[in-house]
Parts: sequence; C-alpha cells; structure tokens
Amino acid sequence: MTANADWFFDWLSSVLLGVINGLLWCLTTPHPLIVMAAMTGLSWWLRRSLVLAAFTFCGLLLIFNQGYWKETTETLALVLASTAVSMVVGVPLGIAAARRQWFYEAMRPVLDLMQTLPSFVYLIPALILFGLGMVPGLIATVIFAIPAPIRLTRLGIVSTPSSLREAAVAFGATPSQILRKVELPFAMPQIMAGLTQTIMLSLSMVVIAALVGANGLGVPVLRALNTVNVARGFDSGLCIVILAIILDRMFRTSTGDGQ
Repeated sequence: MTANADWFFDWLSSVLLGVINGLLWCLTTPHPLIVMAAMTGLSWWLRRSLVLAAFTFCGLLLIFNQGYWKETTETLALVLASTAVSMVVGVPLGIAAARRQWFYEAMRPVLDLMQTLPSFVYLIPALILFGLGMVPGLIATVIFAIPAPIRLTRLGIVSTPSSLREAAVAFGATPSQILRKVELPFAMPQIMAGLTQTIMLSLSMVVIAALVGANGLGVPVLRALNTVNVARGFDSGLCIVILAIILDRMFRTSTGDGQ
C-alpha cells in the first residue's frame, strides 16, 4: 500500500498538516493575552456565563504562567483539527446511516470495533502510513473519536417524530427539504452532543498521540512518566484538565433546566 499509493498518503498528509499548521498559526501568532481574551469572549458568547468566562481567562492565564502555553496551543490545534475532520466526515455518514438501514447494519460492526479496540492500536497503521509527527496522531485521534458523531447524528435523525415528517410531506416538502428543515433541526441537540463527545475523546488521545511524535501537552506528561517527575507530571496534567473543562463547558449541550 505504501509502495503503490504513496502519492495519496503524501497528499493527505500535506493537507492535514496544512490544517494543523493553519490552526497553530492562528493560536501562536497573536500575543497569548489576545488569544486568552478571544477564548474568553467566545465562552461568554456561547454560554452567557460570567463564571465560565472568568474561569476560561484565569485557567488559560495559569497555563501561561506555568510555561505550557506553546504545548497547550499545539494540543488545542490537534483537538480542533481532529474534531473538524470527525464532524465533517461523521455527520454525513450518520445521515446516510439513518436513511439507509442496510448501510448502518454494515457499518455498525466497524463502529463497534473502533470503539472497543485499545486506542494505542490505531497508532500502528497510522505510523506505518504517515510516519512520525502530528499527522499520525491526528489520524489515530479521528479513528478513535469519529464513532460518536456518526452514532449520535443517526440517533437524532431516526428519533424525529413521524408526525413532523408527515406534516412536512403534506405541505409538499421534498426529501432534501425534510432533511434540512425538519430532521436536522430536530437532531441538532444530538449532533451537538456528538461534537462535545468528539472534543473530549480527541483530548483524551493527547498523551497517546505523543507516542508517535505529536507535539502538545502529551510530551511533558510522557517525559515526566519516564523520569518519575511527579511535579512536572502534575503541572502538565493540570493543564490538560483545565483545557478539557473549558472546552466541555463551552460546547456542552444545554439541559432542559437551563444548566
């Protein structure tokens, strides 16, 4: 495969690396305080919570003070890139699985396999096909995270009440209009839940992706583990926890009680 399709893997690697580098450029070119202010403003715009906005700014400021800002931006770029790829691929597959039962039945064993295999197993084919660096870490992360948006998108589509579909058909809606104006809006909470799960699953692969040369907060964690440096491991682990809390609270699905 590497001998006959190396052009494809080289092209895919360059595209994915360009996406990561573009995100990394957006996060590293401005002053860290500008990035902190932007993320604080984004958290306020999404959740309208002063507590979350204050926690976002203070948490990012703590990460910067501990000297892990560069690693945090690298991790954030990897998480955002893997989340974007997972959602772009996963949502259409989820829609197709909802529309075609045979397609879902054929895909379900693959999704089960992707969710049950140990996460570090994905690193082996990614390492063989793409070598060391950020790209194999991205590929392994996407494989690990993509079942969530596929399953939840399908769940949201098939959970659409038949009365809504029948009303749309009665008004002369085409299948594509039913999908765009009825099923997708009804499934949006499930799709957003898939987005949140994808972000968390991507972030959980940070340390494992560092095994194949992916930069980020996983690198100091591995170094602390190899040298039995408890203090360094705690600091870098705390940065991962802070980033996970910020991303989870920013993109989590609102519950019925307004929490």
